[in-house]
Amino acid sequence: MHLFQSLTRCLPGVQGASLFGWLTALYERWRTVDEAAIHEAALASLAELALSGCTTTSDQHYLFPANRGVRLDAIVEAADAVGLRIHAGRGSMTLGKSNGGLPPDTCCENDDAVLADCERVIDRYHDPKPHAMRRIDLAPCSPFNITPELFAATRELASRRGVLLHTHAAETLDEERFCLERFGLRPIAYLERHGWLGEDVCLAHCVHLNDAEIDLLARTRTTVAHCPSSNMRLGSGIARVRRMLDAGVRVGLGVDGSSSNDGGNLPAEARLAVLLQRVGGHSGGLAAAEAFRMLTLGGAEVLRRAELGRIEPGAAADLVLFDHRDPAFAGAFSHDPVAALTLAQPPRPLHVFVAGQPVVHYGRLTRLDWSRHADEFDRMVRARFGAG
Repeated sequence: MHLFQSLTRCLPGVQGASLFGWLTALYERWRTVDEAAIHEAALASLAELALSGCTTTSDQHYLFPANRGVRLDAIVEAADAVGLRIHAGRGSMTLGKSNGGLPPDTCCENDDAVLADCERVIDRYHDPKPHAMRRIDLAPCSPFNITPELFAATRELASRRGVLLHTHAAETLDEERFCLERFGLRPIAYLERHGWLGEDVCLAHCVHLNDAEIDLLARTRTTVAHCPSSNMRLGSGIARVRRMLDAGVRVGLGVDGSSSNDGGNLPAEARLAVLLQRVGGHSGGLAAAEAFRMLTLGGAEVLRRAELGRIEPGAAADLVLFDHRDPAFAGAFSHDPVAALTLAQPPRPLHVFVAGQPVVHYGRLTRLDWSRHADEFDRMVRARFGAG
């Protein structure tokens, strides 16, 4: 997830754009964000995730515009307010337009500042213990907006501090062309050169992979976050999830940012994952049970959290309860409860527990009264990030 992106959801002018055009237009909106806007946007996105039945999220926050006072702390504090478990990814962009990158220079930091703040947030927030509610990951945005030096230095820091790595990879053909022109390598080969493959690395999207690259991810135990809604919304393509699973790649589900998804409903992604693998004419491309596994154990494996994604003694008390009498499930539970949760249109759950604590009770958030934020949030979005 990119929690801050609820600030520019459904923005006219980019509703039909592909990734690079979409990013170029939105950077001009995002360059004015401050910490208060980031916090409110994160509250909105986290509330939506919780109400869909999500108990743990991995957020990649890479937007730290110059002189705007944005810190990752705003994201962590928002997760505390809603009650979700979070892997807060300290992202980065340091390769601006003046150096051949995509984002404006004003949206970029310098490498030393990024590394210093990565150390700070690890020291302050990272909890390596099982059942932890907060962990810090290191999450440079993508190969087309950070320097090769920072890529290598981030890998070294993550290894030294024992935290996970995350970045975008092979999302679009534009990205592939950029990497070939700038680095002389396809995205996965570029990551391999910098030591960015391994069981502590999660790559988002991985739409454009050949067989050899999929096999390489499997051998190195590199994990993938599949984001079907975003891939369709931006016209990025269809990730070869069937081939990845057959090769042994561990795959979880993501919603991506709500500016490229326009929603944050995690069970809906499981349904779309099934349908998208079948678009090419293969009706058995992805089974409902496989999508359910990606929704639960798959996500836990991506985050290396053995205590998550399962209901058994010793696991975290993260529970999502649906009402089988909901009309959306009518008839479905009688045949196959797992398929009901992945093939039927997913309704909101009745109850959501995180670490044994109620976060949603009878369809309402227990720790955050979003109605007290909603009107002011919408006013801020119109005034500061609108199309005018």
